[in-house]
Amino acid sequence: MGRLARTDGLTEVQREILATVRDFTDKEILPVATELEHRDEYPAQIVEGLKDLGLFGLMIPEEYGGLGESLLTYALCVEELSRGWMSVSGIVNTHFIVAYMLQRHGTPEQKETFLPRMALGEVRGAFSMSEPGLGSDVSAITSRAVRDGDCYVLDGQKMWLTNGATSSLVAVLVRSDEGHPEGSPPHRSMTTFLVEKEPGFGEVRPGLTIPGKIEKMGYKGVDTTELIMDGLRIPANRVLGGTTGRGFYQMMDGVEVGRVNVAARGCGVAQRAFELGISYAQQRHTFGRPIAFHQAIQFKLAEMATKVEAAHAMMVNAARKKDSGERNDLEAGMAKYLASEYCKEVVEDAFRIHGGYGFSKEYEIERLYREAPMLLIGEGTAEIQKMIIGRRLLEEYRSEG
Repeated sequence: MGRLARTDGLTEVQREILATVRDFTDKEILPVATELEHRDEYPAQIVEGLKDLGLFGLMIPEEYGGLGESLLTYALCVEELSRGWMSVSGIVNTHFIVAYMLQRHGTPEQKETFLPRMALGEVRGAFSMSEPGLGSDVSAITSRAVRDGDCYVLDGQKMWLTNGATSSLVAVLVRSDEGHPEGSPPHRSMTTFLVEKEPGFGEVRPGLTIPGKIEKMGYKGVDTTELIMDGLRIPANRVLGGTTGRGFYQMMDGVEVGRVNVAARGCGVAQRAFELGISYAQQRHTFGRPIAFHQAIQFKLAEMATKVEAAHAMMVNAARKKDSGERNDLEAGMAKYLASEYCKEVVEDAFRIHGGYGFSKEYEIERLYREAPMLLIGEGTAEIQKMIIGRRLLEEYRSEG
């Protein structure tokens, strides 16, 4: 292990957890990742290994059977998993966001029902905000929930669900106008529903259909799907937190920690790209010596390493800010923006170092080159992050004039 992306101030327990995850990544993920990715095959055996390690319950409190670890510990584990294969971290991340939303906003009954089984990985989570015509404008959600006795009836089409098929619990954000008269701000008429379903494709419960996997350029293996609700009946006790109209805030809280996760993914992929680049540069010879000794390549390696180190530092800062109980939307937005942009640049530089071989599917960098672009749009585009950052800066530096 090189000296890049080290984290100071970790406890002995944190170091042991990270060492275990790194060892698992090196032995169980890296040797099979490219083959599974090329086949677009769900990594079932790897997921079983993650369950055995307890990673599905890493941040779930001990009272519910989890490990009760911090966001920082989780983010550093995600960084390691992404160094092996980013799709594996995606399987864990959506599950983690739903578990986080439950422990922060769920009713006591909802926590007791779901969190112990989520900690074991028996129930795995997905969350759903986006819709086919939505993009970044969450306020434009058209899916609706209408009260009918002790139930709500949900209708609408959702898009871009990570773990859409393999999950058994989906947190779905829809519009619910109950108690919110026409003309109210859009975010006050949104509710998160906890939707239980059978894993798989097709009609997974009456009124709920998962049509099939969306074919993607990269980020393969993990299933990304649509979700169609047509007269889906959900009991009123499956409104997250028990009260309608709070869904937007609940989802944004989850996405905020999700942005730290995406930053961690960017750090992990960039680390792996740097490892591949500096290794290949010492093996490939031109003009009588390894290309690593040509100044042009050394400059490139220096820039790559600096970007890896900077992104890691910002990700760690954002996680620690959240763990301290402070508001971290500024830090999370900055970390997500910088890590995803730097990841793209580091991967491209490693690709360039590989020359023509980087274009071959036999080399791992080809896979990373297709995976990195997803980070530019996941959990909010660069433009959305800049809006968040800009607004927060104006709050912090408001002119008295």
